[in-house]
Amino acid sequence: MAKIKIEFPDGKSKEFEALTTVKVVAASISNSLAKKAVGARYNGELVGLAHQLTADGSIEILTKDQPTALPILWQTGAVVLGAALSQLYPQMNFGENAATEHGFYVDTDNQAGQVAETDFEKIAKEVSNLVKKALPLEEVSYDVAEALKLVGDDPYRQDLIKANAQEHQVKAIKLGSFVDFSATAVLPNSSALKFFKVLSVAGAYWKGASSNPMLQRVYGTAFFKQADLNAELERQKEAHERDHRVIGNELDLFFVDPKVGAGLPYWMPKGATIRRTIERYIIDREVADGYQHVYTPVLANLNVYKQSGHWAHYREDMFPPMDMGDGEMLELRPMNCPSHIQIYNHHIRSYRDLPLRIAELGMMHRYEKSGALTGLSRVREMTLNDGHTFVTPDQIESEFKKILQLMVSVYQDFDITDYRFRLSYRDPKNKVKYFDNDEMWEKSQKMLKAAMDDLGLDYFEAEGEAAFYGPKLDVQTKTALGGEETLSTIQLDFLLPERFDLHYVGTDGQEHRPVMIHRGIVSTMERFVAYLTEMYKGAFPTWLSPQQVALIPVNNDLHLDYAHKLADHLVANHVRVQIDDRNEKMSYKIRQAQVNKIPYTLVVGDKEVAANQVSVRRYGEEKTQSMSFADFEKEVLADITSYSRPNEN
Repeated sequence: MAKIKIEFPDGKSKEFEALTTVKVVAASISNSLAKKAVGARYNGELVGLAHQLTADGSIEILTKDQPTALPILWQTGAVVLGAALSQLYPQMNFGENAATEHGFYVDTDNQAGQVAETDFEKIAKEVSNLVKKALPLEEVSYDVAEALKLVGDDPYRQDLIKANAQEHQVKAIKLGSFVDFSATAVLPNSSALKFFKVLSVAGAYWKGASSNPMLQRVYGTAFFKQADLNAELERQKEAHERDHRVIGNELDLFFVDPKVGAGLPYWMPKGATIRRTIERYIIDREVADGYQHVYTPVLANLNVYKQSGHWAHYREDMFPPMDMGDGEMLELRPMNCPSHIQIYNHHIRSYRDLPLRIAELGMMHRYEKSGALTGLSRVREMTLNDGHTFVTPDQIESEFKKILQLMVSVYQDFDITDYRFRLSYRDPKNKVKYFDNDEMWEKSQKMLKAAMDDLGLDYFEAEGEAAFYGPKLDVQTKTALGGEETLSTIQLDFLLPERFDLHYVGTDGQEHRPVMIHRGIVSTMERFVAYLTEMYKGAFPTWLSPQQVALIPVNNDLHLDYAHKLADHLVANHVRVQIDDRNEKMSYKIRQAQVNKIPYTLVVGDKEVAANQVSVRRYGEEKTQSMSFADFEKEVLADITSYSRPNEN
C-alpha cells in the first residue's frame, strides 16, 4: 500500500500507510494520547478519530481538554439531536446542521407541527437514552441512488445528497437508523454527549434564502464537563439579558417586521431619540475638527461603482441595478466613497485646500441574505458615520494621528474602554480580492505601520483583512456578549484617486495626485446603537437616555400643576422629561420607571410643593434623596454635559 508523510505540530514527520486512521496516528505517539484523543485537525480540516488519511499533510491531535476540540463534540451533538428528533417525530424532515460558536443546531421541518419549548424535556430525555446506549457514530458512504432511496421524500436531505455527491458516492454519518448528510467530524459514539442542553428554537430559511421554505432551527449545546456547561448556560443567560433585540423590545426602541421588509428596522420614538443624540454629537465633534458635512444621493449611476471597483469586488453584496428604461442604470449605493469623490472633483483643488475633510451620515444599502440579518447589528439599510479626507502625501501621518485622536476622544465620551488596534493588510497571494499593485500595497502598509509605531500604540497585524483598495487600521472592540467586532476604521487609499483621476495644484503650479483617507468613527447608527444597548444593558447614561427624568405627582389633583411647572423648566433646558399622571399606585409608577431604566425619578407631594423640592431616586438605587429643585437641575445638567462620566458629576 502507498505511503503518506504526516507532519506533526513540533515539525517532526512520520510515514504511515495510506488510509491509516487518526486513532492509529494518535496511538503511534502514545497510548495515553490515543485514549484522550477526540479527533484531529488534518490539513486544516476537523476530522474524527475514524477518519482515514489519504494524502501527505499536517496533523494536530485534539483532546477534550482543548477548546479547539469542542466543535467535534458539537457536531456529534447535532447528529445525536437529529437522531432523537427522528425518534420523537417520525414525519420530521431534516435540513442542514452545524456547530456554532457556542454549540450546534439542527434545521427541521415537521409536517405534524413545530417543536415547542414544552417539548425540550422529552427531547433531552431521548438524547439521554441515546447517550446511555453509547451507540456508534459510523462514517459511511452510499451510492447516490441508494442514499436517495434511504431518505424517501425528505426534500432537504435529497438536496444535500445531490449537493455533496462525488463520483456517484455521498458520505454520511450513521447513528442507529438515522443517517446525517451534513456532519463531518464526530466522536466515535454517543456516550460523550453526557452534559447536554436543548437551548431554543427559531426560524431559519432553507440555505439562508428568503425565497426558500422557512424551517425550524433547534439549538443545543454540550460540554465535556458539567462545570463548563453550567458556565455556558450562565453566559447565555447574561447574553440574553444584554441582547439588543430583547432590550429593544422591552424598552420599545425599534422593531423589524419581515412582512414589510426583513433587515429594515423601524425606529420607535425612544430609539430615534438615542440615535438622534448620537448623530448630533458626532456631527458637532466632526465640524469642530474641521470636517465639512454634506448630503449626497443614495442612488448613483452604476458606472460610478464600476469605476471605483465596488461592482467588481462587492457585486454580491449590492442590490440589483435599476433599469431606468433609457439606458441609464441606477444603483443603491453600498459605499459613500464615490459620492465624496464627486464632491472633491466638483471644483479645482489647490494644495491650500488640503487636507479637505468631508463627512456625512450617509445611508447605504447592502444585499444581505435573510439568514444573516440580526436586529440592528446586521441590516439591509444602514446609515454610516462616514468621512473622507483628501491629503497631500506629506500630510498622511499628521492627518492619521488627528483622526485617531478624535476616535479615542469619542470612545472616552461613550465610556468605551475595551478595545485593541488591528493593522489589516492584504493577502499578497489573493489577486482577485485585492487590487494588483505590489508597490502601492507595500508603500501604504509601511506608512500605516510607521504612523502607529510613531504614536507608540500597541497593535496586532492581520493579513487578508484589508479593503480591496488599501490597508487599514481597525479598532476591534469587545462586545458585551464576549465577541469582538470592528467598530471604527481608518483606511489609506492610493487607488481610488488614481481611478477617478483626482488632482490638486501644488506649490509648483503643477497637478499632483492626492491620497484619500477613509474613516468611520462610530460605525453605522444601527450597529453602534446595538453595541451600546448591549454594553449599557439598556441603562443608557443620562446624556443618551431617551427619557432622562420621570416626574411622578403623589396626587394629580394636588401636585400635578407643580409637576408641570418643573417639567416645563427642565424641557426649556433641553432635559428629556415625562410626567407619569396615570391613575396607578405611586409604587407601581416608581417600579415602572426603574424597569424602563430612567436615570432619575422625581416624586413630588405636599412637602416638595411647599419647599420647592423634589424627592430624587436614581436608577439602580433603593434610597431616595430630598433636595431643592435648583440643586437637582444643576446635577442633571452637569450629568448631561459631562457625558455622564462618574468622576465629573
